[in-house]
Amino acid sequence: MPFVVGVVELHILIPGARSLKEKRKVVKAILEKLKHRFNVSVSEVDMQDVWQRAVLAVAMVGTSRQVVDSTLEKVVAYVESVYPGYLASYRKEIV
Repeated sequence: MPFVVGVVELHILIPGARSLKEKRKVVKAILEKLKHRFNVSVSEVDMQDVWQRAVLAVAMVGTSRQVVDSTLEKVVAYVESVYPGYLASYRKEIV
């Protein structure tokens, strides 16, 4: 049975963070919201020791390329709307 895997890498800026504790609070909130709202797997994958930056990977597996692509685009739009100014860039790949 064919399946599709989609991944989006989100580069997040957290300008108000003055410590790793403050950064992790923001990152944890983003992770939980994305998991519950979109039923995706998400994790912080880079820059764990940098106060004001984070790199998150969001992954989804499905049987339809259109559904996976649409969901990942909604994830990006959600982060941009709920956390304005936090999304520095993103890169999406569907296999």
